[in-house]
Amino acid sequence: MMRILSLICIAALLICCMPAALGEEAPAAPKYVFMFIGDGMGNPQVTATQYYLGSIENPDSEFPVPADLSFTQFPYLGMVTTYDASSFCPDSASTATSMASGEKTLSGVINYDVTLTTPFKLVTEYAKEAGYKIGVISSVSLDHATPAAYYAKQPSRNEYYEIAVQGVTGTTLDYLAGGGYLKPTGADAENPQTDILELALENGWIIPASNDEVRALNSESGRVLATNPVLQDSKSINYEIDRERLTAEGEDILSLADFVKAGINVLDNENGFFMMCEGGKIDWAGHANDAATSIHETLAFSDAVQVAVDFAQEHPDETLIIVTADHETGGMTIGFATTAYDTHFNYLTNQTISFTDFDGVIANLRDSGASFEDALAEIQTCYGLTTEAEQELTLTEAELESLKAAFELSMIPKAERELGDEEALLYGGYEPLSMAVSHIINNKAGLSYTSYAHTGLQIPVYATGVGAEAFSGLYDNTEIFTRTMEVMGLEK
Repeated sequence: MMRILSLICIAALLICCMPAALGEEAPAAPKYVFMFIGDGMGNPQVTATQYYLGSIENPDSEFPVPADLSFTQFPYLGMVTTYDASSFCPDSASTATSMASGEKTLSGVINYDVTLTTPFKLVTEYAKEAGYKIGVISSVSLDHATPAAYYAKQPSRNEYYEIAVQGVTGTTLDYLAGGGYLKPTGADAENPQTDILELALENGWIIPASNDEVRALNSESGRVLATNPVLQDSKSINYEIDRERLTAEGEDILSLADFVKAGINVLDNENGFFMMCEGGKIDWAGHANDAATSIHETLAFSDAVQVAVDFAQEHPDETLIIVTADHETGGMTIGFATTAYDTHFNYLTNQTISFTDFDGVIANLRDSGASFEDALAEIQTCYGLTTEAEQELTLTEAELESLKAAFELSMIPKAERELGDEEALLYGGYEPLSMAVSHIINNKAGLSYTSYAHTGLQIPVYATGVGAEAFSGLYDNTEIFTRTMEVMGLEK
């Protein structure tokens, strides 16, 4: 009798240790996974964009009203450290490597260990083996560090041609889209190698030739390499602030959101997909200390995330969306000494041009032998800064002096300029007049920067959908890989 009672107790204990419902299955892995990376997008960039949008949407409000972006109300929020194997202030190659492979490496290295001898296996490779289709999108060139980290392995991020070749000759990618290629025929112009686009065609890729062809892509299109027909600096998509201006003038220029829409159309299938989308020019605007351009880039990035949010509403039990960054760029701060506790985000609405396109305006001024007064007229047109007294953006004497000093340097051809240490630090290697104008309008709005480079700030992670709870808490950026793998049911 005692033996029977013992067996009954053991059986009861085993039952208690089982799932509440016998036969209960483990949570389903997400069928559709979106990984959005705002390059250089730290908390300051997100916050500034929320405050800017809230200010222009609520001009008559008695109190400050921040606005929500497409991802700022996601139910799960985390923070990650971004340091790499060589610095607390890392670069995009090492940080993207951490998120794509779960491993630390040196700045400038893509998916190799610190000895530059052992390559890492990527989340996209694991996902591909599991049957997912794979897409990579970027607003900068497709051979740049962040997109490259999701399909290539290279000891140096500067080996652009070799990186591009891995993308179009490898078997991981089904969709690659956004910018163009920095070195489409290799680094040696005198001994060109096979053009990347030609190599892509040889390897079965479809290359849309127009905006309409990009918009018409679908699941029957095959493997697609979609570079934007209109490119700006360094083979990138136009800055959003410039794209908006040119669109208002009648041009048709694809946005980052357009490439996400096209990517969903190409990748959607019964086995699902993994898509990484980078807003790369948030970083570039941060390097150049151009706050208004940074904010518009963050808004364009938010629009791209919204496409995934809309898709998730149609597939609520199958989709995971993760939004994060690789690092912060520029050391953006909200609050400036001369504005005390006040900010004037509405002032930034007067800026209608990026520093890159304003560099072109400066080049025209230089070529035409323009005067300082001519430059001030262009500055007023493009930024709203004025010499007219008692206006919101009236230039002070000190500001006029800084503009004149920068103007005089910018009127000297670049090859002939001799900048001292103080000037090099002040302008960060950029066009002096563009930097002087950006700093002035930033400061009047109540914003400033501490650097022309990356910083070591911790970075937010926003998540929603299937398995999103895994991304809460404070952890290292390598855990983005680990947690994504776990949620997707992939084993390393």
